[in-house]
Amino acid sequence: MNTRIEHWRNPDAPKPNSLVPASNLLVVNEAGDILLQRRRDTGQWALPGGKQEFGETPSACAIRECEEETGILAEVTGLLGVYSDPDHLIEYLSDGEVRQEYEVTFLGRPVAGAPTANDEASAVHWVPPAKLADYDIHATMRRQIEDYLNKRYPFAD
Repeated sequence: MNTRIEHWRNPDAPKPNSLVPASNLLVVNEAGDILLQRRRDTGQWALPGGKQEFGETPSACAIRECEEETGILAEVTGLLGVYSDPDHLIEYLSDGEVRQEYEVTFLGRPVAGAPTANDEASAVHWVPPAKLADYDIHATMRRQIEDYLNKRYPFAD
């Protein structure tokens, strides 16, 4: 069951009522495969990531979220970019929050662990770039992955 809706370029989307810092980690293994999780709240595939907590740096948030959501402990190796698109809104059906996207996306490599489904991810896979088209990935997340694959590191927007 969807507990959140991602709106992108939707003129009928509700107005945002929050802006929350979040971090993603685009983890690439030695074979060049990208770590993706299938989100339980939308059913779509995504990079691991989530809301930054008080007392936490953006990179520490990305590492924590990656391990919690995928079972993979990773280290940060670089910065892909900062993504904040006013046309990308995330509506949480449980509490009425409508969040404007604000994500710092880091690059990383795996250190330990194995892909593991959990209460946030129904599946976790290492995906070869040639197979990404087979996965339902939200357009804004796909943009981040494509920036990496095309070596576009925008750092902002």
